[in-house]
Amino acid sequence: MGDLVHQTLEKLYKDKKFKKVVSKATLLKFYKDLWEKEYSEDILVAKADQGLTSENYRKMGLKFIEDYYDKYKPFDQLTILGLETQDRMTLPDGNQWHVRIDKLACDQEGNYYVCDYKTNARMKDQEEADSDRQLALYSIWVKDKFRDAKSVKLVWHMLAFNKDAVSERTDEELKKLQQDVCDKIAEIESATEFPRNQTGLCNYCVYKEMCPSFKHQIELEAKEEVKEFKDDDGVKLVDNFSELKSKLKELQDREDKIKAEMIEFAKQKGIDIIYVRI
Repeated sequence: MGDLVHQTLEKLYKDKKFKKVVSKATLLKFYKDLWEKEYSEDILVAKADQGLTSENYRKMGLKFIEDYYDKYKPFDQLTILGLETQDRMTLPDGNQWHVRIDKLACDQEGNYYVCDYKTNARMKDQEEADSDRQLALYSIWVKDKFRDAKSVKLVWHMLAFNKDAVSERTDEELKKLQQDVCDKIAEIESATEFPRNQTGLCNYCVYKEMCPSFKHQIELEAKEEVKEFKDDDGVKLVDNFSELKSKLKELQDREDKIKAEMIEFAKQKGIDIIYVRI
């Protein structure tokens, strides 16, 4: 959905560049036709476990485009300089940063705008925008390419909320950011340990058979017979562990019950210590 929304908004501004007026109906039809052409049943539906279907996402995309169209029509607030730019900028350590800007624009006062379309279901707050690394580094590229730039504003079009998050960095902040990125690259390149970070995104990973967190699961799924599955050493260990946990739970329940009875006994006797004779 996010990709098709990007393609649709790119069409809007490309047509505008050639003085073609695109109606909202035409734009929505373009998106619908793209969806019809590119969607297939083997595409994974995110949050399907929450009852969402592909149709929910299709309608969300339509709403994003419609809201954006109504908000910015007739789309002449800025001069469009680039769409889906493809370039690279060199960092101080010689590494390169890929520059791909959804929409690059400027106004008549020399302000440049690095715009990014976001279909996230969560609104980006100001603190998050002011600490974003990606678009901030793009602003370095803009200042280098367009020497007349008085300012570079970073704009996230949060399409799900029909709002924008805007940030701007000083030259000092950008210099520090570049050094932070170089330091992070050096840290990554010198790393010898790669701890896993298991999240919900693991559900979409195609490398589970290589990951220690899922490798055994994949092996079990490949076992065809129940006996072969039950004979797996890992399964036996888990079964034994489960049985032990069950017994410990029974003992814990008994302990809690006896404690409660002891407290009640002490209340009845008016005592606060119970003694036993050994």
